[in-house]
Amino acid sequence: MASSATAYVAREPDEQGYIHYPDEENETWQILMSRQMQLLPGRACQEYFDGLDQLQLPVDRVPQLEELNRVLARTTGWRVERVPALISFDRFFKLLSEKCFPVATFIRTRKELDYLREPDIFHEVFGHCPLLTNPDFAAFTHIYGKLAYKASKEDRVFLARLYWMTVEFGLVDTAEGLRIYGGGILSSPKETVYSLESDKPLRESFDPVAAMRTPYRIDILQSVYYILDQMSVLQQLSDMDIMAMVSKAKTLGLFEPRYPPKDEP
Repeated sequence: MASSATAYVAREPDEQGYIHYPDEENETWQILMSRQMQLLPGRACQEYFDGLDQLQLPVDRVPQLEELNRVLARTTGWRVERVPALISFDRFFKLLSEKCFPVATFIRTRKELDYLREPDIFHEVFGHCPLLTNPDFAAFTHIYGKLAYKASKEDRVFLARLYWMTVEFGLVDTAEGLRIYGGGILSSPKETVYSLESDKPLRESFDPVAAMRTPYRIDILQSVYYILDQMSVLQQLSDMDIMAMVSKAKTLGLFEPRYPPKDEP
């Protein structure tokens, strides 16, 4: 998604469309994936693991985007597209509206293993792509992209909160207990444990208007998580009048933040 500045540069493919990642970056992928795969059993939702089984992500190297596209096309008709490290919001939403998930082809450095402001290929592929094989998740993401692309700048701010509280940091209730489906959690070891096991954040039943009214910060562990009753709620939401919910959220206004301002510890 768009951001103000970055030191990262996306890697370019060769004439055959293959991206050559150096050994150090393949090793970074292996470190990131291995430690998350130790944490996610019993914490991530089954739909996520079903997607992992279909994608068969390599453990020892950064995956090639065409490997993902073969599976996504077969399951939900989605694909991924290589983008620079930064793209505009217009481009981001336009891609989603076309069932295309943007992936910046760079991976974080070892110094930023635990937190990265920009969404790198590990976050986008490991965090989000498995659930893009799920029809409910894929349908909601598609509708969201279409609405956000056409929305005003003011309305996009409210839609961004909905995306953040679902696609990025959503939880879902299951017969086995609370599970993770948000890619921002699934790609973060700290947030994986914190979201389910800490007594500090507030965990609320999912309400789309409430999600749109909830402020957040991108640089801290989340203070509020919203819980779906089941993944099919996303499909149901995609059939509802989301823009009417935006209007209601704008009228009601934002909740008080449950986190300190940036200049406080």
